[in-house]
Amino acid sequence: MPADSTTVTTPAPADTSGASSSGRHMGLALVVIAAAQLMLVLDGTITNIALPSIQTELDVSDANLAWIVNSYALAFGGLLLLGGRAGDQFGRRRMFQTGIAVFTLASLLGGLAPGEGLLIGARVLQGVGAALAAPSALALIATTFPAGKPRNKAMGVYAAMAGIGATVGLLLGGVLTDGLDWRWVFFVNIPIGLAVLAGTRLLVEAERHPGRLDVPGAVTGTGGLIALVYGITRGGEHGWSDSLTLTSIAVAAALLTVFLVVQARTEHPMMPLRLFKDRNRSGSYGTMLFIGAGMMATFYFLTLYMQLILGYSPVKTGFAYLPFSLGMGIAAAVSSKLVSHTAPRLIAGPGLLVAAGGMFWFSTLTPGSSFTAHLMPAMFVTALGLGMGFVPMTLGAVNAVLHHETGIASALLNTAQQIGGALGLAILSTISTSAANDQLPKAASTFYQGLATKDSGLIAKASDALTHGYTMAFTAAGVMFLAALVVTTTAINAKKQQHAEGAPAVHMG
Repeated sequence: MPADSTTVTTPAPADTSGASSSGRHMGLALVVIAAAQLMLVLDGTITNIALPSIQTELDVSDANLAWIVNSYALAFGGLLLLGGRAGDQFGRRRMFQTGIAVFTLASLLGGLAPGEGLLIGARVLQGVGAALAAPSALALIATTFPAGKPRNKAMGVYAAMAGIGATVGLLLGGVLTDGLDWRWVFFVNIPIGLAVLAGTRLLVEAERHPGRLDVPGAVTGTGGLIALVYGITRGGEHGWSDSLTLTSIAVAAALLTVFLVVQARTEHPMMPLRLFKDRNRSGSYGTMLFIGAGMMATFYFLTLYMQLILGYSPVKTGFAYLPFSLGMGIAAAVSSKLVSHTAPRLIAGPGLLVAAGGMFWFSTLTPGSSFTAHLMPAMFVTALGLGMGFVPMTLGAVNAVLHHETGIASALLNTAQQIGGALGLAILSTISTSAANDQLPKAASTFYQGLATKDSGLIAKASDALTHGYTMAFTAAGVMFLAALVVTTTAINAKKQQHAEGAPAVHMG
C-alpha cells in the first residue's frame, strides 16, 4: 500500500517533478517498513505449520518441539525493551539495519540446520534480531513521514501488517512446507531481509537520546525467564523432584529477583517500574500476559491436532485457520469503534468470556471431529472473543503516559504477550504431554511407531491419547482466559477512551 504521489510534496516552485519524486520516495520507504514488520510478525506463526514436518525429519522430542516456538518468543519478548533503548542511544536506523541483518542471517542458519540444537539456536538469534528491529520500525515512521495524512497512512499500514502477519504466516507456512520443504519457512526471509536492508537508505535517522543500556537487566530478566521455562518443561518430562528441574526453578527465582532489584535501582532501567503504578496499565499488562499464554498454545496444539490426528496437509492446515483470522479481524474492527463510547473492561471482559467458551469448545474435540461442525465454529468464537480484548488493552497500556514514554509503555504490552506465550506454552505442553502419557506411555513415540509400521490399531490408540492431551491443554488455556477476565474486571476501571496517538498495534498472533 505505497503512498501515492500526492500525499507528500517537496516545495519546488519551478519543478513539479520534485513532488512526484518525494511521493515515490515515501511510498518506497513505507514498503520497506511494512515488509520488515510483516516478516517479523509472521515469523511467530509461520514455523507452527512446519512443526510436524520438522519433528519427523530432525527426530525432535515433544519437549524440545515446544522450544522451537518458545526460543523465538523468549528472545524477542525478553530483549524487546533493550532493543528500544539501543535504538534511542545508537540510532533507530542503525539498530533497525542491525536487527534485520541478524534476523536474515539467523533465518539462513535455521534453514540449513542439521539438527534441533542449531535450529533452536537460530530461533534465538531470530528473536534477538526481531527485538532490535521491531521497536525502531515505529520510530522510523515518525522521522521519515511528515505529520498528518502521510504519517497516518504509514501508521495504518504498520498496524495492518501486525494484524495480518499471523494469517499470512499460517498460509505461507503451509504453502512452503507442502510445495517445497519445511526449511523454506526460514529461507523465505532471506530475499525479504536483503530487500529491506537495501531499502533502509530511504529511511530518515531518528534523533538519538543519551543514556545507558541496561545490560544487567537484560541478562538477569531474559536469563530468569529462560531458566523458568526450562524448569517447567523439564518438570513435566522428568518429574518435579528432578534435581535439574529444581535447580532451574531456583536459578529463575534468583535471577528474576535480581532483575527487579536492578530495575528499581538503576538510573536507566530497561523496564521502568513506575509504569506499573497505574492500575489500568498494570491490568492491561496482566491481561495481555494471560491472553498471550492461551493464544500461542492454541496455535501450537491445533496445528498438531489437525496434522497428526486429522491428517491435514500443511497447506490445508494454513487455510483451516482462516475462520480464526476472520473472527479476529471483525472483532478488532468493532472494538476499535466501541472504545470511544464504552469502558475498556466492558469490551474486553465479555470478549474474554467468549474466548474461554471457545477454548472449552475445543476441549471436546475427538480424533474424529468435523472441521465444519466443530473446529470452524470454535475457532471463530475464540478469535471473536480475543479480538475484543486487543484494542482496549493496547489503549489501556498507553493511557495517561507521558509522550516520551509511549514507546516503552506499548513495548511492555508486546513483551507481556510474548513472555506470556512462552510461559503458557511451557505449562500447557507439560499438561498435554503428561495427560497423553498417563493414558498411553510415550504416546507421541507410539504414534510415530504406528505410522512407521502402518499399524492402524496402534495409531488409533495413540491418537486417542494425544487428543486427550490436547484437550486438557485447551481446558487449561480456557482457564487462562478466565484469569485474564478476572484481572480485567478487578484491575481495570478506566472510563471510555479516545485512541492514543502513536500507540502501535499488538501482534495478534
